[in-house]
Amino acid sequence: MKTVQHMLDGKRSQLSSISPEASVYDALSLMAKLDIGALVVLDGDRLAGIFSERDYARKVILFGKTSRETQVKEVMTDKVLCVRLTHTVEECMALMTGKRIRHLPVLQEKKVVGVVSIGDVVKETIQEQQMLIEQLESYIHQ
Repeated sequence: MKTVQHMLDGKRSQLSSISPEASVYDALSLMAKLDIGALVVLDGDRLAGIFSERDYARKVILFGKTSRETQVKEVMTDKVLCVRLTHTVEECMALMTGKRIRHLPVLQEKKVVGVVSIGDVVKETIQEQQMLIEQLESYIHQ
């Protein structure tokens, strides 16, 4: 059974974060540059929240705020569900679908060491199922 550690080991990207005091515009620019859908919000080394495209759409645009004048801390999600390196892919999938979230920061001790996205979880699940199918086909053909 694969774990969060396995998923992070297979990812090329590093942890992408932003300060709570940064502007939403800067956060969106960074997300566009990195082609990602969310940023971990760090206050020093402490996890302060997560800022996602969903936060922007629901808390900036709909309320008539401007991205250049709004700070990330005003619109980020501050109650963040996290996982540990030992959580399984299945546990992540259950948490993400049950809570309708797309990104899970990964903690080691109290430090954020990565982020797992729903895309990462789906990719890992598909690979696992493909491997199982190949094993079953090999068994049948023996």
